[in-house]
Amino acid sequence: MSQETASWVRDVLAGRAEPVEPRPAATVMLVREGADPGGLEVYLLRRVSSMPFAPGAHVFPGGSVDRRDIDHEVRWAGPAPAEWARRLGAAEPLARALVCAAVRETFEESGVLLAGASADEVVSDTRGADWEADRTALIDHSLSFAEFLDRRDLVLRSDLLRPWSQWITPLAEVRRYDTRFFAAVLPEGQQTRDVGGEADHVAWMRPAEAIEGWRSGAMAMLPPTVSSLKDLAAYATLPGVMAARRTIVPIQPELREVDGEVRLVVPEGVDYPL
Repeated sequence: MSQETASWVRDVLAGRAEPVEPRPAATVMLVREGADPGGLEVYLLRRVSSMPFAPGAHVFPGGSVDRRDIDHEVRWAGPAPAEWARRLGAAEPLARALVCAAVRETFEESGVLLAGASADEVVSDTRGADWEADRTALIDHSLSFAEFLDRRDLVLRSDLLRPWSQWITPLAEVRRYDTRFFAAVLPEGQQTRDVGGEADHVAWMRPAEAIEGWRSGAMAMLPPTVSSLKDLAAYATLPGVMAARRTIVPIQPELREVDGEVRLVVPEGVDYPL
């Protein structure tokens, strides 16, 4: 933590500065069957060291909600936005935007698309120059998500997502996010690919293996990622993950000054591996 950041944290904790309003965001834990029977793997990206938020950290695909994610023209299949509002504990417009952001960001950062030609179909392959052109256009905002789906005559498959958790960046952080976590199974036929940009390394790993990498110091991670991996490690199969019924309760770690040092404290009751 830089001296400037530490000074800001102390100012917020002391009431001398107003906290930053958190931006709504969504992230998706993509899972697939592992090489060994009965196991599962999760997809992780390592953020490039130049990123202003969590540089070098291993994360799941995701990012901030775009203002166009709320677009009512987005083709939709599966549970309606009103049902997602209930599941996520959010107003309906925000719930719609969060689901759209989850699907859009997953495609932008992994090449995996949770959409299909109908409510019963899923795109089988997203490789090729034409798909890459659309992915790049989404990233540079020259193409909206609604336009992308229209162009390819696809519908967003909200039923392929499972709500998992909600984490809010500590009050005293300079950059803050209110992030909903989702789980989704890698669609049959699709493959993740190293798309570059915000990540310099990608990997499929068993949740327990990733946690050990964090414990050993080989893999940097933020608390929400570690805690989510611990959650996933408790499920042996993909059906178990997708059948999980989770109550979404906002989790907000705290930054506290202890003996002159700023430390992160995870709330009691959160399953956080030590």
